[in-house]
Amino acid sequence: MNPVDTLSVNAIRILSADAIQKANSGHPGLPLGSAPAAYELWAHHMNHNPANPSWPNRDRFVLSGGHGSMLLYSLLHLFGYGLTKEDLMNFRQIGSLTPGHPEYRHTVGVEATTGPLGAGMAMAVGMAAAEKHLAAVFNKENYPVVDHYTFVLGGDGCMMEGISSEAFSLAGTLGLGKLIVLYDSNQISIEGSTDIAFRENVEERMRAFGFQTITVEDGTNLEAIGLAIEAAKQETGRPSFITIKTEIGYGCPAKQGRASAHGEPLGEENVKALRETLGWPSEELFFVPGEVYENFAGLAAEKAETEAAWNVMFAAYCEEYPDMDNLWEQYHSPVKAEEFLDNGAFWLTKDKPEATRSLSGKMIQLLKDELPNLVGGSADLGPSNKTNMKDAGDFSKETPEGRNLHFGVRELSMAAIGNGILLHGGLHAYVATFFVFSDYVKPMARLSALMGLPLTYVLTHDSIGVGEDGPTHEPIEQLAMLRAMPNFHVFRPCDATETSAAWLSAITSEKTPTALVLTRQNLDPVAGSSRDALKGGYVIDDCEGTADVILIASGSEVSLAVKAKTELAKEGQKVRVVSMPCMDIFEEQSAEYKESVLPKAVRKRVAIEALSDFGWGKYVGLDGACVTMNRFGASGPAGKLFEMFGFTVENVVKTVKSL
Repeated sequence: MNPVDTLSVNAIRILSADAIQKANSGHPGLPLGSAPAAYELWAHHMNHNPANPSWPNRDRFVLSGGHGSMLLYSLLHLFGYGLTKEDLMNFRQIGSLTPGHPEYRHTVGVEATTGPLGAGMAMAVGMAAAEKHLAAVFNKENYPVVDHYTFVLGGDGCMMEGISSEAFSLAGTLGLGKLIVLYDSNQISIEGSTDIAFRENVEERMRAFGFQTITVEDGTNLEAIGLAIEAAKQETGRPSFITIKTEIGYGCPAKQGRASAHGEPLGEENVKALRETLGWPSEELFFVPGEVYENFAGLAAEKAETEAAWNVMFAAYCEEYPDMDNLWEQYHSPVKAEEFLDNGAFWLTKDKPEATRSLSGKMIQLLKDELPNLVGGSADLGPSNKTNMKDAGDFSKETPEGRNLHFGVRELSMAAIGNGILLHGGLHAYVATFFVFSDYVKPMARLSALMGLPLTYVLTHDSIGVGEDGPTHEPIEQLAMLRAMPNFHVFRPCDATETSAAWLSAITSEKTPTALVLTRQNLDPVAGSSRDALKGGYVIDDCEGTADVILIASGSEVSLAVKAKTELAKEGQKVRVVSMPCMDIFEEQSAEYKESVLPKAVRKRVAIEALSDFGWGKYVGLDGACVTMNRFGASGPAGKLFEMFGFTVENVVKTVKSL
């Protein structure tokens, strides 16, 4: 190994160990073991430019084993991405740029928020899928303007998690030849040797998924690692999986190869021993020799030249294909609400009873023509979710230009892949399944919210209205679960107008994901529904003067509230009906607006929703009541279930009178 390469690899190890020790918290094992592979990749095989971290044609790198974050932070510091030595010294401290796990949008150069093991693997699949699709759309002869790789590094834990198998099975099916997985195989997990729970032949599994598999026996051999990466690049028809056999905690005699190296600081004496073992030239904490910084500066300059050459090619491409230049601009620009607010065709007519899932399907057909970069699909439920785009083609190994994504029955990885598509950039995306299976989706939806990714979740079959499929398929607590998540909009529209508003909110959102919670059964149009649904909650049917009671509902129960109002009015009750399609957006409105919709003086309130009452307390207060679900559903015709569980005009009227 070249002496400066040795020093550079060890600089990553030393900086990582010092930062973790100073914080007295962190995971040194992965950085010490994977430093050679990460250095070789970033230095000699990955196209990136520290001077322009958002260069569109950069190779993407995802650290799926996010606990090893100091590996990534050390690379970002040494390559000159703007992380200072002081930032490394503040590892895991409040407000620092070096949090415990990498955070997208927080630290420059971090391509994805990782930590939940396996999630990075699946998001990398999404990035590679986006690259493949965009290349099919934009590339012309002699102009490969979209031509880059997605690299992802993870360990045994990532491979144990089911999400990685879901995602890699699809990656092999799709022939994502630009996806290269680096598997840090050290055979250690927190509880000890992986033999206690993980004895499978990982390479055979990956070959079965359709990957090229390559093994590097010595994870400290830069030449062997480099040859493996180049061999992976040569395989264009299928993704590649490189097993790199490493030792966790490499270089620390008391910790090397042991589970204790995984998730705790080495200890001051062991950090000293690490320096001695590696032959590090200084005892000073966070010391890096000048020749190491010079090496990284030279490498960064070479990376800048690679981007400069691409910029020249892209300028010539735009000159020769001005229509593609305009399309590129459209793909990479946010959607403005003004483009749709005054577009009459965008607002669906409410002339007949219709399921909101069907109305959403109509919206998708409208949007696919307005947004050529809209892609999306379902976890094998496209016909039921109404999410298939007509005449848009299917994205596959053979037809990467297609816009319909078929995820198979893989809800968890579907959401992560959707995240990866948005992380890549250039595309709008939606994913879909039955609402009850949002339980499978939730961990990756949480990452959408954490990363500020406006992924759209189409969640149909939203209540006991599912009917004969019974309690396994009838969501109860899921709406409260999603509403509880920060930075996540949950829309449950009542008719065509509110469904249009929900989609408008979703596609114009820049940093907040949106769930569209939609019915299987037909809903009657509601006369008072309006674009005020964009405010999250509004008065949909009012009374003269001050109301005696306020009925608040969402989705299929809004029309029930309006009918109950009619009956109560016959008895002299003055009733206001409020539609609350999105609590989250309603909470973002001004105090004055919220007071105008739900005046504090009116304490007699009833919430009506065929799901859990959890979360309604802040709107109905101590004096109010809920007509909601407090048990699991049952199997039977939807209409009879609504009667059985009290979603009738008679029961709503009775509840109001009981206050």
